Amino acid sequence: MGPTASGKTELAIRLCEQHNCEIISVDSALIYKGFDIGSAKPNSEEQARAPHFLIDILDPSVPYSAADFRKDALVLMKEISARGKTPLLVGGTMLYFKSLLDGLSPLPKSDSKIRQEIEAQADELGWQWLHEQLAEIDPVSAKRIHPNDPQRVSRALEVYRISGKSMTDLSQTVDNDLPFDIVQFAIYPDERAQLHQRIEMRYKQMLDLGFEQEVRALYQRGDLHVDMPSIRCVGYRQMWDYIEGNLDYDEMIYRGIVATRQLAKRQMTWLRGWDKLHRLQTPMGDTAEQTLAENISLVTNSLTS
Repeated sequence: MGPTASGKTELAIRLCEQHNCEIISVDSALIYKGFDIGSAKPNSEEQARAPHFLIDILDPSVPYSAADFRKDALVLMKEISARGKTPLLVGGTMLYFKSLLDGLSPLPKSDSKIRQEIEAQADELGWQWLHEQLAEIDPVSAKRIHPNDPQRVSRALEVYRISGKSMTDLSQTVDNDLPFDIVQFAIYPDERAQLHQRIEMRYKQMLDLGFEQEVRALYQRGDLHVDMPSIRCVGYRQMWDYIEGNLDYDEMIYRGIVATRQLAKRQMTWLRGWDKLHRLQTPMGDTAEQTLAENISLVTNSLTS
């Protein structure tokens, strides 16, 4: 685990080359086909060195939930283990990691018809009114969800209208079966300024590699829009706004970098309170190779002890 741009991919590939591991990607952007440059997806050379599962598995028009990830990851972990290898889960989507480790409540899948009905009511009566409706059927969720968070208000109402039970009631039952011994590592940068510098450098490298052209190709399909989970991915949302004419080029760059820094901050906040975590160093500058070697040694010693 670790924040974006902290060096997870290279460390994971080195571990696969030196040990009997296979990589499962834990990243909500890498699952999408066509999301290559802006997601920092491992390139063809990197994937040749160490193939990654759960990369390029869906069209960006298709939603993918933490529950979907947990189901797919468990199947892959069993298959990799059956081959006598160690599943190595690598990424920065902390909700996916949490769903795998702690399990999830059996919430119903989204229903597009009901979602559209809720959105129509929001257009007519406002999200504040819908939040008040939520407070009547599920006061616990209403207290937790802000009225200005339409996505979560909508989901809580949708769950009730599909199942007849509140999200709070359904959350009392959790499927947390995990038939594996888990060892957890995180690259956790001590110097935030260095991480910010890496984020800015990588974002500008993405632009040089053709990130704008990548998003324009997605935009020109005509079936994708800014409210889809795929287009809301960090970097893609800001470039989409630029292509639509809502931002100028320099503002797009600024907002993209800021959004990526905010993502890294959220990831580090998750990790700060994470239980049973082995912390690794972040490979930086001239000492990157030495740091990578030290991290590989730390992981190896932890796995064999």
